[in-house]
Amino acid sequence: MKKIRVLVIDDERAARSEIRRLLSGYPDFEITGEVANADDALKMIEEQTPDLLFLDIQMPEKSGFDLLESLEQVPPVIFTTAYDQYALKAFEVSALDYLVKPIREERFEKAIVQARQRLGKADTAGQIFVKDRQQYHFIQWSSVHLIESMDNYARIFFGDKNVFLKSSLNQLEEKLNSTMFFRINRAQIINRQYIQAITTVDGRLKITISTGAQLEVSERQSAKFRQWAASK
Repeated sequence: MKKIRVLVIDDERAARSEIRRLLSGYPDFEITGEVANADDALKMIEEQTPDLLFLDIQMPEKSGFDLLESLEQVPPVIFTTAYDQYALKAFEVSALDYLVKPIREERFEKAIVQARQRLGKADTAGQIFVKDRQQYHFIQWSSVHLIESMDNYARIFFGDKNVFLKSSLNQLEEKLNSTMFFRINRAQIINRQYIQAITTVDGRLKITISTGAQLEVSERQSAKFRQWAASK
């Protein structure tokens, strides 16, 4: 049985111990590390690439939200908090679940069930965490249909929403899955999965995506796109 690798992040030793005690009843979950702050958590996440985070929201210096913003790829997250006011915010960002301290065992079991379900159908394209104004979002890359350049920012379109990410289009392009995303011009990257129609106008391609938007492909990128399409 492949175990689900867990990283516990909480500045309180007693809280980390409680998570360890509760998880001891679930043999398919394995704690691979415990850390007390966001900086150490960042290093360990990069080293271990855990399957699941138990993450305290309110920590000294940097919060759990600050940690998630600093990650290029964000694992599924179960928030833990002693503050009820954070519960709604956790749901707004589509966290896997949230647990209010002190954690009740029946509530913990519910979170474990949800974790198993999510990890059983994990999106291999991964997800990111974005703070845009006062809103927080977990965004699955597979749900992103368009990315646009906005000076030193990128505007990410997913579903009927869009948010700003502190990254240039060039920086993003280097990290994105090239089998899923294609840069059509200097200012736009599309997700190939959302292409609905392709037409040619004066030798250049025009792509219609699932939202109905029609996007022009530069001459240079039109040639690259045709090469990619011919290989499929």
